[in-house]
Order: sequence, then structure tokens, then C-alpha cells
Amino acid sequence: MKIALVGNPNSGKTTLFNALTGSNQYVGNWPGVTVEKKSGKYKGDKSIEIIDLPGIYSLSPYSLEEVIARNYILDEKPDAIINIVDGTNLERNLYLSTQVIDLGIPMVMAINMADVMEKRDEKIDTKKLEKELGVKCVLISAVKNELNNLMETLRSLKPSEERAYLSDDVEEAIQDISSLLKDKDFKRFIAIKVLENDPKIIEKEKIEPGIISRAKELALGLGQKYDDDIESIITSKRYDFISKVTGNIYIKKHSASESISDKIDKIVTNRILALPIFVLVMTLVYYISVTTVGTMATDWVNDVLFGEIIPPAVESFLTSVNCVPWLSSLILDGIVAGLGAILGFVPQILILFVLLALLEECGYMARIAFIMDRIFRKFGLSGKSFIPMLIGTGCGVPGIMASRTIENERDRRMTIMTTTFIPCSAKLPIIAMIAGAFFNGAWWVAPSAYFLGVAAIIVSGIILKKTKPFLGEVAPFVMELPAYHIPTLGAVLRSTWERGFSFIKKAGTIIFLSTILIWFVTNFGFIGGQFRMLDTLEIEYSIAATIGRAISFIFIPLGFGDWQATVATLMGLVAKENLVVTYGIIYGFAEASEEGAEFWGTLASSFTPVSAYALLAFNLLCAPCFAAIGAIKREMNNAKWTLAAVGYQCLFAYAVALMINQFGNFLVYGIFDVLTMVAVVILLAMVYLLLRKPKAHSLKTIGGAQD
Repeated sequence: MKIALVGNPNSGKTTLFNALTGSNQYVGNWPGVTVEKKSGKYKGDKSIEIIDLPGIYSLSPYSLEEVIARNYILDEKPDAIINIVDGTNLERNLYLSTQVIDLGIPMVMAINMADVMEKRDEKIDTKKLEKELGVKCVLISAVKNELNNLMETLRSLKPSEERAYLSDDVEEAIQDISSLLKDKDFKRFIAIKVLENDPKIIEKEKIEPGIISRAKELALGLGQKYDDDIESIITSKRYDFISKVTGNIYIKKHSASESISDKIDKIVTNRILALPIFVLVMTLVYYISVTTVGTMATDWVNDVLFGEIIPPAVESFLTSVNCVPWLSSLILDGIVAGLGAILGFVPQILILFVLLALLEECGYMARIAFIMDRIFRKFGLSGKSFIPMLIGTGCGVPGIMASRTIENERDRRMTIMTTTFIPCSAKLPIIAMIAGAFFNGAWWVAPSAYFLGVAAIIVSGIILKKTKPFLGEVAPFVMELPAYHIPTLGAVLRSTWERGFSFIKKAGTIIFLSTILIWFVTNFGFIGGQFRMLDTLEIEYSIAATIGRAISFIFIPLGFGDWQATVATLMGLVAKENLVVTYGIIYGFAEASEEGAEFWGTLASSFTPVSAYALLAFNLLCAPCFAAIGAIKREMNNAKWTLAAVGYQCLFAYAVALMINQFGNFLVYGIFDVLTMVAVVILLAMVYLLLRKPKAHSLKTIGGAQD
């Protein structure tokens, strides 16, 4: 049995999908479309497959998600449909429901948010609703996993009978076209779409010219009668029916009073207060995860687990088995030191993920996208571009992949180029290391890094949107704001585990291999024409030092022109965590004292606070890791665009880091030289690019309208 899950965004569809499938899920791509699909086996019966269709508002071809959902239903013909609707917003949700009913596929309507409705003292007469719609209706609470007899109802479903619920004249037109559609499935649905002159359905179903001509004739007659286009007429008649239905079955005892969500939204989405509240919330998130609770957990892992327990135990074991010196060095100074340097930050990362999951589950993250849409729209991006950036806080790869649902190609490419400016989990160890080594664990370092990424996205959006490849109108953004609710422990832990496991898995594969490479290039080199393993005092002759010194001049204007920083930055291109891993291996993190003073103290002696923050800024904003660059290549599907994206990221990062270092040196130390003048020129050029007007002739004019 194959069941499709259909519903509006934020109706609880994903929560229901997770509740039904548990861990029996797998992710792939929709056939012919590089957009992720989720499917899974029902945990109570592995013979039942559940397909989670993208959240949509209708089955009209207005967005990629709607086209995907519609094509899946028409092509795959699922055995049944679960139409999940938000019981607190029933009228709005029923528009999609009427279109799904038109398909004639056996369907059960899962009316979600039963727990919220109970708190509001609201009721839905499901028996009356079933009679009006002609489908089975079940009240559920997906969040509380109260699914009642949903699956039992599904098993007993029968094919839906064709239901005429629009006005008589519109129904006559539908029947007229439907009678001409011989040997077609979903006749009523296709007839309506042919009347609406839906080009994708006409092409997909190979509708004959005679039928198209008849549909246009009927549409013209209805258009003259109602003085409107046929699509608007049918939409209006749907809502007439929906209003009649909800008027009979929806009982709100306190309909005049504002909901708690409305009262909260008056504050958190207020035009004046929204942004300061967002800044405060994200500052608090990073303060808890990096500076306070996260630091306490990380200190234990670093000082005790990877300081007093694992290294001595491993060293004792290696000594007992008479391990050869080079292998002992590889294990202790390479693998243990490298992985220890990065795994020590796992507690901070997990706490960050827990806090982000809480914000997502309670409904606040949807508000952030709404808030950022106001800002982004002024700078050439829509709130839809913020969704990939939100996902990118976990990992840049799924963040880049999430740009697939942005229909406008220009906006999609710009989103891909800027998404990785937001600090991902791989960059959190860099932030924590810089904050601890140079700023005594100051609370402001982590949130400033986050907002530096947001500022980079906004500045890039303004600059790029005025260039010819990105010129054009901003894509529209529609998003359902769910009611606030208390997050469930299961949902928070699931989200944290998915993100956290991805990080730990990378540490066990890519970073593990990287530690071996970093150990090799820092422990081997040429001395006196002989290539051999070096001791601690000979690290200046290593392969890493030789390569680093050869290209370190590039980073001198940024304030970190030594070979160690150069090699660490280069290794960060493989995986961002490698910057910390490299320093851990170079400075012997596995042998650091309990307070980590040997590692951070030695590191701090190579930088000033200004140059350290420039190092942080460059590594946050420059080209992402190899995996993310690969994702950019797949999504761009063009080598030139991939090079342009990586080149822009590196150039922008270099400019920002140079300005931070040069202006910081001037303000803090009074240093003003040629490089400071270069920074001034870069700043003036950036201001010019921000303020200049786009060239009007870059837009093509078609029929008097700009395209």
C-alpha cells in the first residue's frame, strides 16, 4: 500500500510523517528533479509505504513544490492520500483539500492540532464535515503522537465518488470537458485544469486541440458571465463552498479574542522590535552554547577526556606493545591530537543544535524567515533564501541543496553563493578556539561571527543584485506562520541527533583522514637533502612549513602571514574543522596542560586580537569545505558558475578580513600605512557598489513590461 502525505506547509505534515515512520525513512530525489523526497515504511506495518510530498498550498503550477506533488500523484497513482490540515486554520487549508478531492483518490483528512484546539475550546463537527466533503475525517495531534484510528481508517477506505460542489454553471462546463476525456484517469481534476488552460497539464496529458478549443469556448462564456478569468472564477467558487462548509462545522467559543500566538506575534514580528528581538535571541543562543553551558561541557571533554584519560591510556598501551616510534607519533600526535582538538567542541555543537531545534519546534524560526524577508527583499533576496541559510547552521551542504525549491534561477544562484556565509557547525570550533585563545572566552565573539555572516549575505545581495546576471524582480515568498507550541522532547532530540550525527560522522571519516595527512606533512621533510621523519624542534623543515612559507605572503595584509596559519587555512578547505585540527597537531594538543594553556598560549603569541579576528572572519566567509563546494557544483550544474561562486566567496572574505585587520590596527594601535590606504580604497569601492543604481538597459522589455 502506497500512501501520499499531502498538506500545507507548517500543518504538521513532517511531524506526522516522523510519527508514522519512526526511523524507517530514506531520502532520495524526485525523478527528473533534484529536490529531496522523503519516504518511509509505516512502523506498524512494513508493507505500507508513506511518501512525504512537499508542503504546498494548491495543486496549481505556481511553484516547483506544487508541480512535484501534482506530478507524483498523477504519475504514481498512490493507493490513498492522507490530507493533513491545520484544524486551527481550517478554512485556509481546505482550498488544497478540495483540489485533492477532485482527484478521486481514496482520502482521509487528518485534522491536526487537536490539542491546540482543545486548549482554545474550539471544536470541529467531523461527522458534518465528512458529509459535506464526502471523505473520512479524523482528529489527530501529530505532536503528541495521538494518531487515534488514522491508519485503521485508511485501510477501510473506498474510492472516492466524484463530487460536484461548485456552482451549477461551472459544474456543467467541467462535465462537458470531462465527457471528452476518454481513457483518462482523474477526469474531473484534468477537466478543471484544461478549463483553466493549465499548460503543464495540457502538455502532460496530451490534450487534443478540439478539447482545448471547447474548453476555451466554455471559459470565455463563463468569463463574460462573471466578468473575470476562468481560474479566478473557479477559485472563488471553491472558497464559496469552503465558507459554507466551515460555517456549519467550526465552533469557536471565543472567536472574538486573540490567540496567544497572535499576541506574541504582535511583539516578535513588530516592525520595530522584530530585529532587536532576533539579535537578542541569537546572541543568547550562542552565549549559552559557546560561552557558558557549552564551555563547561567542552572544558571537561578537552581537559579530562582528551587530556587526562585518552592520551595517557593510548600512550601506555602503545608502550606496552612496543609500538614503533613513527606509528606511536601518528596515533598520539596525529589521530588523537587532531580528533581530540575537534571532538572537544562536540558538546558546544550539540547544545547549539538543541537550542536551534527548540526555536524551530516552538514556531519562532518561521517568524525569523518572515522577519528576514522584510530585510532581504530590500537587498535583492526573498525570505525564501533565508530557509537554506537557516538549514546551513547545521551543515552547508543541505543548506545549499535547500536552494533547489527557489524557482527564480537568479535568486537560486545568489542564494547558493551566499548561504555558506552563515557559520555552520564545522565553523563553531574555529569560533570557540578564537574566542578562548584571544578574547578570554568573551561572550560577544560567537554572536558577532553569526551576524557577520548575515551582514555578508545582505551586502552581497545588494552588490550582486545590481549586476547583469542577477538583475530582476525578487521572487515572491509565501509562508504559513504556525501557532506557537511547546516543543516535544522527541522532536528536539531527533533534530539534534540528525545534525549532530552528521558532524560526528564527518569527524570519523573526512577529518580522520585529514589528521593523518596533516600529521604526515608536519612530521616529515627534507633536512640536508634527506627526506625523513622530523622531531619536534625540526617542524620548521616540514613539508607543511615549506608549502606554508611559499604562499604565506598572500595573508600578510590580513595579519596572519605565518606558515602555520596558512597551512591551517588551506586544510580548512578540505573540512573547516581542520583549521583547529591543524593547530592541535602543530602545537601538540594531546600533550596540553589541564587548562589548555600550552595550546592556546602558543597560538595567542602568534597573533594580536585584531589579526585573530581577521583570521576568524576570513575562514568564516571564504570558500566552504570540499563537500560544500561539490554541492555548489551539483546545484549550479555549471563549472563556470561554480568557479565564480568560490572566487567571489574568497575575494569577499579577503576584502573583509583585510579591512578588519587594517582598520583595527589603526584604531587600536594607531598604525596607518600603505595597506591601510588599500583598505580605504576597498571600503570606498564596496560603498560605491552598494549605492550605485543598476543599469536600466540590462533589463529586456517585452510588451511594455520589464522581464
